[in-house]
Amino acid sequence: MLANYHTHTFRCGHAVGAEAEYASAAATAGLRILGFSDHTPYSFLDDVPREFPIRMKSESLPEYARTVRALAEAYRGTMEIHVGVEAEYYPRYFPQLLELLRENGIEYMLLGQHFLDNEIGSPHCGRPTEDEALLDRYVSQVSEALETGLFTYLAHPDIFRFVGDAAVYERHMRKLCRKAIETDTPLEINLLGIREHRDYPNETFWRIAAEEGCPVILGCDAHRPEDVCDPASEKKALELVERLGFKRIETLPLRLL
Repeated sequence: MLANYHTHTFRCGHAVGAEAEYASAAATAGLRILGFSDHTPYSFLDDVPREFPIRMKSESLPEYARTVRALAEAYRGTMEIHVGVEAEYYPRYFPQLLELLRENGIEYMLLGQHFLDNEIGSPHCGRPTEDEALLDRYVSQVSEALETGLFTYLAHPDIFRFVGDAAVYERHMRKLCRKAIETDTPLEINLLGIREHRDYPNETFWRIAAEEGCPVILGCDAHRPEDVCDPASEKKALELVERLGFKRIETLPLRLL
């Protein structure tokens, strides 16, 4: 890999390792571009009790941004480093999020839609369901996010775990793929899903994406420093790319905030 734009840190609470450790591992692996995209804060969720941490708190964002910018300066001329976030699109709170990110000099966003609506009371998108209405909401919400033109790419687009009628799944996901093409948004083949044997990458989804002509990018979704160099998972992802005939993007311009 020449570039990885999907990198987390200890700040989200469920990854390990500081920013400098990821940068060191990426430089050793020969990456030319490293993008940090830790799970964004949403201030209205800062104090919501959870059994499992899923994102950084708003108070952590300034230090995160300063740390990554310092690394970008330290590695200048050796490796390009950028500071971003992985964010869900929550319509009610999206304007406030943009303001917070811009105030702290965050450069870019990846779209990772883990929950629907505005999160509170919504099931995780990875929970199995036969409910077509939920699938429709996922596709509609992701499509609305892509229409903003603010997301550099769509991470793990196949995270939604629909276990109902295959024809229903295909109809909705074909719509999502067409929206990605319309908005010129690459789709990510997620290496964390491969590493951890998750329900994604979903071969059915990627067959649809290939038929629609969607360009793809590989994303390490690194939650440990060593994950930014993952040849075994990369090999499996490239086999998928080759088998389905995708156009693969290795580096891409950031959609700056």
